[in-house]
Amino acid sequence: MAYSVRTGNPVPETTALYQIFIRNYTREGTFAAATKKLAEVQSLGFSWVYLTPIHPIGKVQRKGSQGSPYAIADYRKVDPELGTLEDLKQFIAESKRLNLKVMIDVVYNHTAPDSRLAQEHPEWFLKGPNGKPGRKCEDWSDVIDLDYLSENSRPHLWDELIDTLVYWRELGIEGFRCDVASLVPREFWVEARKRVNLWNPATGEEKRPTLWLAESVHPSFLLYLRDAGFHAWSEAELHDAFDLTYDYDGWQRLEPVWAGKRPLHYYLDYLEVQRAAYPAWARKIRYLENHDQRRAASRFGKGKRLEAWTAFYQLLPGCTFAYMGQEYAIDEYPSLFEKNPVPWERGDSQFKAIFANIFSATQTIKAHAPNFSYKELGEGVVLIERKGSADRYQILCNVDDRSGFIELDSALEGTDMLSGNSVALKGRIELPRGVLFIQKTTSRAKD
Repeated sequence: MAYSVRTGNPVPETTALYQIFIRNYTREGTFAAATKKLAEVQSLGFSWVYLTPIHPIGKVQRKGSQGSPYAIADYRKVDPELGTLEDLKQFIAESKRLNLKVMIDVVYNHTAPDSRLAQEHPEWFLKGPNGKPGRKCEDWSDVIDLDYLSENSRPHLWDELIDTLVYWRELGIEGFRCDVASLVPREFWVEARKRVNLWNPATGEEKRPTLWLAESVHPSFLLYLRDAGFHAWSEAELHDAFDLTYDYDGWQRLEPVWAGKRPLHYYLDYLEVQRAAYPAWARKIRYLENHDQRRAASRFGKGKRLEAWTAFYQLLPGCTFAYMGQEYAIDEYPSLFEKNPVPWERGDSQFKAIFANIFSATQTIKAHAPNFSYKELGEGVVLIERKGSADRYQILCNVDDRSGFIELDSALEGTDMLSGNSVALKGRIELPRGVLFIQKTTSRAKD
């Protein structure tokens, strides 16, 4: 039985990922056009660029006119609609010049029905009721699922897929975001990490460090699959191989909060569960949107509530993740199935400046103050505290943009990190709108 190869220290909390869907990132929808915009990502302070799948898309049962990038025809090729392999290499080279690392999407639960693997090795696929390649989720009608546990699949399927990862790693890709990783055996991911990262079993060291991000799933979906008789692997199991996992276990509690059905502490209380249930090295990515979710500006509007949620979520334990256009409060969701470029011309430049300042502040705080705690001061009002050996920060987040007054049980004093002004709040105060970052002026004198 495979065991964990992911030990040691967690990745730094300042690891920050910016997701790009190449087809819709620019009007051209190419690697070459995206390469020209990399400096903008770097200027915001992100350390990683994560690319939604870059491979050819299947034609059979295609959704929409362009098809989903998650219905892949060939894992070892790039989609000619996006450019050439040489164009991708130039994208990687420019990223490295800007001190950005590149992560690509790995979609190993399923392929397009007309994929190369489906044509060459139909025995590697899950069989449906009719004996033909099928899928676990009927809604995913443009794909068929690989069957990792069939005697027909091991070791040949596993070797094929891991060798493909090694190919991309050697090309200069330094991280893998693994789509619905919960639906692929933990033992496969452990073996893949061993080979890709060149793991030394004698020392536990990795000669070729590679960042692994698992798209874990909502607990309700995981249980649905298990109850239907399929295998599905939990967050704790995935961390045997992965550095980072998605926060969908948290979102299952957060979504009712956003819908007004639960108070905020219904989600906040779960943070301690995450901390206790997962290994010490486990990190969550914290995101307000991605290619599967509605835009944050659509959910919260473009005012102070969006500012407060932006800061709040970046301050939670874990690593910041943003989707292209989020920094401009773009509220239009780019379709996965059509050519639907981000409308950059309609972006909010004022919010972009606010986003950049908030992100800079939260990254500074994470770098110096790893210890996280929080206190609810009222409904929709949270005081987050971050402490380090010599630094202390208090951040007041009015996530519902409420008005009125609250009573402080201790003074908030220090420097406003965004304006540079002194702050001295005590007793009964009028609620600040949005977010207030306070760096304690006495932090180096006493903790």
